Amino acid sequence: MSLFIEANQLKKRYGQKQAVNGLSLEIRRGEVLAMIGPNGAGKSTTLDLLLGLRRPDEGSVRYWCAEPRQHIGVQLQSTPFFSGFTARENMAMFAAFYGVRLSRRQINDLLTRCGLQDAGKTPAERLSGGQQKRLAIAIAMAHEPQLLFLDEPTAALDPRARREVRELVTSLAKAGTSVVFTSHDMEEVHKLATRVIMICGGAIIAEGMPDRLLKQYQAGDLEELYIRLSGE
Repeated sequence: MSLFIEANQLKKRYGQKQAVNGLSLEIRRGEVLAMIGPNGAGKSTTLDLLLGLRRPDEGSVRYWCAEPRQHIGVQLQSTPFFSGFTARENMAMFAAFYGVRLSRRQINDLLTRCGLQDAGKTPAERLSGGQQKRLAIAIAMAHEPQLLFLDEPTAALDPRARREVRELVTSLAKAGTSVVFTSHDMEEVHKLATRVIMICGGAIIAEGMPDRLLKQYQAGDLEELYIRLSGE
């Protein structure tokens, strides 16, 4: 299986804190990779290093192409929408940053895929928290990325919206888009992820397919495994 990203022995320190400590991982084509771990474990710093937002103190990150940022979509927990602009206008503006000019039909299609078909004319700042999360995902998909990073994509969403996002992630993976997501919802991780990486103390302490991890550690579910391995 070909790779999108290969990271080797990444290290990053902030003052006295070793945020990432010798971490190596691969992101493969067509997979849904869940990155889990307690708060402060190093997940966010790892994502920053993979996205090139920060430089590692040691180690390297190799990409599948010369301009990876043109082919990567990112949904952050907080997206700075353009004030006073509608959801549709925000999508058009963000897409333009990638040199993509979306037609009205393309924008409407993306909004519909993210369950926002009735929100296109609403100012982004007036959307509910869940709607803003889905708009951020739609924006991340605007330039048809090959690799998509989602930071807790279903946090603060109601059950129907969570299902819509899960179905969206599954359909993207089937179409060949690799998805990397973080989550504290272990049921969601088990439903979505084809592979799980657990980070604790800035290092990977467990990795594999969800069912294989459960069998390896003789755990009843991922929540039990999470609590056992993280010490929480």
